[in-house]
Amino acid sequence: MIPQNTFAFDNSYAAELEGFYVRCEGESAPEPKIVHLNRGLAAELGLDADALDSERGAAIFAGSEAPEGAAPLAQAYAGHQFGGFSPQLGDGRALLLGELIDRHGVRRDLQLKGSGRTPFSRGGDGKAALGPVLREYVIGEAMFALGVPTTRALAAVTTGDQIMRQGLEPGAVLVRVAASHLRVGTFQYFAAREEAEKVRQLADYAIRRHFPELALADDRYLGLFRAVRDRQAALVAQWLSVGFVHGVMNTDNVAVSGETLDYGPCAFIDAYDPSAVYSSIDHGGRYAYGNQPAIAQWNLARLVETLLPLIDPEDSDRAVELATAEVDAFPDIYRDYWLDRMGAKLGLGHLEEGDPDLVDDLHDAMDGQNVDFTLLFRRLADGLHGDLGPARALFDDSVAFDSWLERWFARLDHEEGNAQAQAATMDQVNPVYIPRNHKVEEALHAATNGDIEPFAKLLAVLVRPFERREDLEEYEGPAPASFGPYRTFCGT
Repeated sequence: MIPQNTFAFDNSYAAELEGFYVRCEGESAPEPKIVHLNRGLAAELGLDADALDSERGAAIFAGSEAPEGAAPLAQAYAGHQFGGFSPQLGDGRALLLGELIDRHGVRRDLQLKGSGRTPFSRGGDGKAALGPVLREYVIGEAMFALGVPTTRALAAVTTGDQIMRQGLEPGAVLVRVAASHLRVGTFQYFAAREEAEKVRQLADYAIRRHFPELALADDRYLGLFRAVRDRQAALVAQWLSVGFVHGVMNTDNVAVSGETLDYGPCAFIDAYDPSAVYSSIDHGGRYAYGNQPAIAQWNLARLVETLLPLIDPEDSDRAVELATAEVDAFPDIYRDYWLDRMGAKLGLGHLEEGDPDLVDDLHDAMDGQNVDFTLLFRRLADGLHGDLGPARALFDDSVAFDSWLERWFARLDHEEGNAQAQAATMDQVNPVYIPRNHKVEEALHAATNGDIEPFAKLLAVLVRPFERREDLEEYEGPAPASFGPYRTFCGT
């Protein structure tokens, strides 16, 4: 039995932003069951995992029952989707149950994804299938373990429904935890309606919740944009440093908090390829691996457009000038973050003149060579002990790489420590295990057919990504040739 006070909700969004959402309830699930519960995250949130792992816990997480103190609501937002603006999107299959203050004093959203129709469902069923729910669970937890800011999964629950997707599939709900679900698209929703006061309300709320140091600043709205810009620059740099392709960087999927939001058509690259696309609907490669920094800047420009009347209410030309300068600063800010990440992956404790060329030239050497991105950096560290054969073997033609290696070894002479210490430092930031696409699909296929063990094992591997362990070789390498081209689909 779950005590009535299990969830100590403190619901600021519902209390302070009337008119930014629609109250609604989840649909009753015929037979809710917890598939996987994130006990570590439950403890972080101050929740009793044993109490949650129960029939009533499953009913709450499926949306059948609202716990005491919850204020279930669907948030309103708009968004640019593949470049086209939709003035009304909103939570079509998600409910914000409320907010919890975790053990560190941080406010966190608790959201159900797949709990049924809302007023924003736009003709959809509001449901989610088990496979996509588990995809978001496992990718989010892998990203967290890799040190990438992300929303996380508290639980995955089956509902007892069969829902129609490619065929009949088990219905499920993802219980998602986020710093907030404020999006660029949330600002766009009210700006498109010329509701300037609501944009101001939203901006003030975002500052209070995520950037309280800006509250008394004279230029706080421009400061808000700078803060969001910098977090997005850092986030996308981290994505590229681990080979992650978001796949659907629409403005409604850009979180103001700087967390990775939504894991639909996402994937990790095996072979390095700037043009890698995994979304079945991204026919033009808009959200390809190498395009993500430029798209982030484009999305941020859409955000600052909504803030122009706040940046300088008296002089619109000045507002545009100030905003443009901040948007134009993004590429350099992003590159600094990216160089820091790549420098660390190469064992560089600090950046020197010439290091940007060293990083760029390695990527040039990889391009078109079918090089496994993740394996290369682990094998470079192994090569510091003298055997670079496995690293060279990753290249179809290692001539350019061999030339690069000479420069890298010369650069490492400027670093402290011996080769063993340098290799150990590299191993702390270069994962052995990432969510390899074929292993993810294998786990999801099994789960959809009633076997959760491959998913549980994959999750256990991925939450310790930097530590090589015995008998896990099958999780280290790329997909076999028989796996074929990989595509993912919107589904949650």
